[in-house]
Amino acid sequence: MNQKEKIRKTASKTIETEYKSVKDLLNSVNADFIQSVELLFNMKGRAIVTGIGKSANIAQKIVATFNSTGTPAIFMHAADAIHGDLGIICEDDVVIALSKSGETPEIKVLVPLLKARGNKLIAILGNTESYLAKQADYIVDTTVEKEACPNNLAPTASTTAQLVMGDAIAISLLELRGFTPSDFAKFHPGGVLGKRMFLRVEDLAVNNQVPKVQISETISNVIIEISSKRLGATAVLDNKKLVGIITDGDLRRMIQNHSNFQELKAKDVMTHNPKSIDKDELVVDALNIMRETNITQLPVTDNGRYIGVIHLHDILKEGIL
Repeated sequence: MNQKEKIRKTASKTIETEYKSVKDLLNSVNADFIQSVELLFNMKGRAIVTGIGKSANIAQKIVATFNSTGTPAIFMHAADAIHGDLGIICEDDVVIALSKSGETPEIKVLVPLLKARGNKLIAILGNTESYLAKQADYIVDTTVEKEACPNNLAPTASTTAQLVMGDAIAISLLELRGFTPSDFAKFHPGGVLGKRMFLRVEDLAVNNQVPKVQISETISNVIIEISSKRLGATAVLDNKKLVGIITDGDLRRMIQNHSNFQELKAKDVMTHNPKSIDKDELVVDALNIMRETNITQLPVTDNGRYIGVIHLHDILKEGIL
């Protein structure tokens, strides 16, 4: 067997082993699992998620998923807990302990302290006969037949199982809360979804210059206005009322269709009654209008009064697609 074939075979076997371990978890969605979710859903405090070694790494990811989907959570390393971090835990908190064996020294020291404080304990573990299992209020069984490691030593399938059950709990809680994309965006204001849900037209248009000409303006002045404001377009006003827009494309068509365009006025070239958007509308709505009408600039208004332009490039810079 050559090296490439060996790599392919090993990778495939690893995936198959972990796939089977995850599929077997369907049997763990039992009464204890359901009661664990209900306990977390009704708790007045936070979920304190703890573990040691690779289980601690998975615990940190579970905490991140909980926090981003509406379940307040804190990671507490099991070793640090017995050296001062136990003070993190408050009376109404629920503790979730991750462990493959359920027999690690740190867990054996930590658990009696938790029980003495009266906190409910959920164990996500791979040994239902272990010390942790016997002490836990609820057990989420993540037992695996074997690790993907050929020596059956390195935590692989077992940590994947912990991660999947953590996600199963988090998404169950999300569904119970009726957690919406809008709720998700509140916890991710710096992400693309947050921008789609909260970024308003005014937030981008305010950074642009405000190109505008009057309806009787000469074409020379129109060209100067478009060039100087660098947005590829200018609004056309009748006094203060927005009545049209002239784009670079309009000027090119003008040159093609008129041999003597120097006598033309803005009103002769403009697109009448252009699409516009209010400053308080969402940027994603501006993007939808641009897509539907195949345009790249959109006049911005404030209660009907023209105040500027939002450009497609402004939106793309924010990563909104």
